[in-house]
Amino acid sequence: MRVSIITGGGSGIGAAVARRLASPDQCLMLHGQGNDEAGLTRLKAVAEDCQRAGATVAWRSGDLAEEGTASALVGAAREVFGSVDAIVHAAGFADRRDFRQLPRAALERSFAVMATAFHELATAALPDLTRGSQGRVVAISSFAAHRFTPEATFPASAAAKAALEALVRCLAIELASSGATANVVMPAIPARMPGERGAGLAELAIGGKSQSAGTMAEPDQVAAAVAFCCRRKPGT
Repeated sequence: MRVSIITGGGSGIGAAVARRLASPDQCLMLHGQGNDEAGLTRLKAVAEDCQRAGATVAWRSGDLAEEGTASALVGAAREVFGSVDAIVHAAGFADRRDFRQLPRAALERSFAVMATAFHELATAALPDLTRGSQGRVVAISSFAAHRFTPEATFPASAAAKAALEALVRCLAIELASSGATANVVMPAIPARMPGERGAGLAELAIGGKSQSAGTMAEPDQVAAAVAFCCRRKPGT
């Protein structure tokens, strides 16, 4: 059985990844950021979908911005399933306030959920991830860290995702000797952004048009790329 932790597992890309990975040989620990009734209902629904697909599933909720939540999630996965084989960090949110409107607390929260929590999560799981060549780490980034216009800078989210990408690159180098891998999956950068000719807010909200395919990016398409990165080497 392969043990995977998925943050942001109650909705969007995280939920799509959970459903994509769900199979009889998978143990999934799903994490939801919110403790509200609606958030828990969504998380439980994803867990039930994964169980119907044959996976063994557990779930936890908690604020990843709080120190200790991420490492506790790793501990819970070990307690329920055993050693952790893969981490998918899909937790995140879009803060649309511009530079002048952004308070320090909001910037710190973006970093805490998207970058700092990833560091805590991966660090706690490193003894498991490096015990062989099958450890897999995947983080979900955003086009916001790579493309900027006067009407859409998203400084908090962009800076947090850029930090996340830097952490993953550093981790990938440190994992290399064990054969384990760390990758970033970034949903397609929109062909047009708000403020550019022909662009609308709907494109940005959905995730934008793929420059190569000209189609809207769907969560399951991103999940397919994540699943590829999580795949074990053939014959092992």
